[in-house]
Amino acid sequence: MLAEPDRLTTFAALVLGAATPSEVAASTGLPARQIVAALRRLEAGGLVTSVDGRIVAEANAFKEAVREHAPPPAVEEDLDPDRAKAAVLRVFVRDGRILRMPAARGKRRIILEHIVASFEPGIRYPERAVDAILRAWYDDHAALRRYLIDEGLMSRENAIYWRTGGYVTL
Repeated sequence: MLAEPDRLTTFAALVLGAATPSEVAASTGLPARQIVAALRRLEAGGLVTSVDGRIVAEANAFKEAVREHAPPPAVEEDLDPDRAKAAVLRVFVRDGRILRMPAARGKRRIILEHIVASFEPGIRYPERAVDAILRAWYDDHAALRRYLIDEGLMSRENAIYWRTGGYVTL
């Protein structure tokens, strides 16, 4: 509807306060014939209406068009089959990153069990590899590493780490 310069200019003049064809002409410099043609098309498209002899831009038409043609909201896939755990993960994990670490130990444990699944059982990891994996999850990777050790989900010896807890999917 607004792809043509005459219609776009006419509509802009109406949005900026012009209310009659003569006011549109004065503010745009367009010839009256082009303004009348543009107004007819804009009215047919639902972008302008006449109210008490004044022409009014229908800005709500854009909101309605967006609502009508907006893509459906993305359905987030649960990160855990357990509904309670999935609810906690939804709050604290977004796009594969921890938004913030929960203060409550139970919720933090759910997050840590989810993260420890990034490590293969039976594999020994040097500290640099552990830090690289944890940095992808959370900026404070050192705190995350300590939490995993403190919760018994990982063990360490001589800067070598291995997974010692959490669930294993088969």
